[in-house]
Amino acid sequence: MGNCKAISTPLAAHFRSSAEYCPQSETDIDRVSNVPYSSDVGSLMYTMVCTRLELSHAVSVVSRYMHNPENDHWKAVKWILRYVKGTVHKRLVFDRNKAAMCDVTSFVDSYYVSDLDRRRFISEYLFIMCTCAIS
Repeated sequence: MGNCKAISTPLAAHFRSSAEYCPQSETDIDRVSNVPYSSDVGSLMYTMVCTRLELSHAVSVVSRYMHNPENDHWKAVKWILRYVKGTVHKRLVFDRNKAAMCDVTSFVDSYYVSDLDRRRFISEYLFIMCTCAIS
């Protein structure tokens, strides 16, 4: 992925993840077993927890299929890695001059259609302080 083209979104809307796409035949399972899916998802999880909060939704989507990933799931992981490559120099910056007048702003969203397997609502939240995401 060192020479890949960088992108600006963590996970595109055209990725539809579902357990029905998981490989069923031995040939398909063997083909996907040669890719470092769980290793890359684990590295993305570590990155997400330590420094990159914006990866949380994308990593949660691809981590659901670590037991039996399919080629489309692997493409989604590579998409996230391309996003990380394109945003490696971005970071949280708190402006001390604005700190005295900063308020905490929050946004909440929930939706039903993204979890095709369990049909559960997924809620997301974002807290911003001094123009930076803090949670």
